[in-house]
Amino acid sequence: QVQLVESGGGLVQAGGSLRLSCAASGRTFSSAVMGWFRQAPGKEREFVAAISWSGKTTVYTDSAKGRFTISRDNAKNTGYLQMNSLKPEDTAVYYCAARRGVVTRQNDYEYWGQGTQVTVSS
Repeated sequence: QVQLVESGGGLVQAGGSLRLSCAASGRTFSSAVMGWFRQAPGKEREFVAAISWSGKTTVYTDSAKGRFTISRDNAKNTGYLQMNSLKPEDTAVYYCAARRGVVTRQNDYEYWGQGTQVTVSS
């Protein structure tokens, strides 16, 4: 069992940066794939980035490549999403998720946080 709590969201101007954190409890986090998803108002939840348990494998959605960086610190049971050059279209609730198995862009993660709001003003 893994419990996830996101933090670090907020209001930022376009071009600014935010770093989201995902604090995990449970012994299995260090062996779990971690992902970030987001959901904007009126839209479906979409994949943003994911990282393997070792940190050696990362995948990003095209809109995040070059601007966002996913990372993790297993010793601290914490994952991160560094977001730079933010755009108004990045505005959404961002969710941290974890799963066993392989890194995937699919929505079938087993554990989810409650989400943190990111708002980017123009």
